[in-house]
Amino acid sequence: MELTALEERLGYTFVQRTLIEQAVTHRSHGAVHNERLEFLGDAVLNCAVAQLLFAKYARLDEGDLSRLRSNLVKQSSLADIAEKLVLADFMRLGEGEMKSGGFRRPSILADTMEAIFGAIFIDQGFDAARTVIGKLFEPVLKTVDPKTLGKDSKTLLQEYLQGKRISLPVYTVVETRGAAHNQEFEVECSIPKLEISVRGSGRSRRAAEQSAAKQACEAAQQAIARLGRRSRKKVADATAVAGSTSADAPADSAAQTV
Repeated sequence: MELTALEERLGYTFVQRTLIEQAVTHRSHGAVHNERLEFLGDAVLNCAVAQLLFAKYARLDEGDLSRLRSNLVKQSSLADIAEKLVLADFMRLGEGEMKSGGFRRPSILADTMEAIFGAIFIDQGFDAARTVIGKLFEPVLKTVDPKTLGKDSKTLLQEYLQGKRISLPVYTVVETRGAAHNQEFEVECSIPKLEISVRGSGRSRRAAEQSAAKQACEAAQQAIARLGRRSRKKVADATAVAGSTSADAPADSAAQTV
């Protein structure tokens, strides 16, 4: 696929075309590959995200900012962004890596994203790279709760259920669609005790599990809230009945005396 389509998704046009070509080239493809750009892009990414967090969260201390940044720039986060860009369609891998599904491997997707950031830095400097990084991470930052420090949906669901003393969820791949180079996974996440069963989809099994876990966490919170309301209603009803019985008792006694 033409790399101009990738540039459109990034919102950035390269002045030096060879840089974007090198950035999407895995070492298995040839002698000119993206490992050096990946090294540079990792440093650019960390600095750009640190600056974004510093500006966005004025009250967080150094420790919390560091943990939040680590969660945002980790492999899985970068792989998620790569999947949204459908980066696999543009990557250049050797025949062996292609056959083994390297275009779906989170490590390769994340490394390629870092290489792209490094390439933009060389092409037009840090400000250009920071702008692209800010655009790609903006949807993530909107949903991040500093209290959870960027924990993913599976982790949040697990911690929530453990806090309620409910067994951990079960993830099951129910369907795989598409050709080998463009697969989509559908995963079911079930919580038997709460009678919850939801499905999520994604370009990888991990992404599909995260999607399902997010829905399951929301459903679990709603289910437990409903159980809480029912419990409080039962207590209120029982209290009302007890009060009514107590109020009737003197009248009954007086009637018996008469």
